[in-house]
Amino acid sequence: MAFTQAQIPVENAEVFSKLKDSIAQALSAQHVERFLQVADATGLRIRNVEGLLAKSVFDKVVPPQGGANNLYKQLSASDQAQIREFYLTQVEEVDPALRGKYRKLYQYS
Repeated sequence: MAFTQAQIPVENAEVFSKLKDSIAQALSAQHVERFLQVADATGLRIRNVEGLLAKSVFDKVVPPQGGANNLYKQLSASDQAQIREFYLTQVEEVDPALRGKYRKLYQYS
């Protein structure tokens, strides 16, 4: 039996979409190295999405669409969880060469 992820409906689709697009753009091939550089400068680990949002990392990489952290705060807890899951999935798909270059960011502790 294959695993099927439950689909949780998004409550604030407009804000969710803007934030998801901002994250996707920051982690796109065009911007990902800049994102990793800015994230590295914060001293935070790459999986600390809320910390990176608070430090405006996404806004420094791609033009802000209302401020990523402000958008995140407008979301319900379930929408925030879906954004975190999306971000963590995307950040694990970064090119292995870049992950190696920024291995300190990817360390768990």
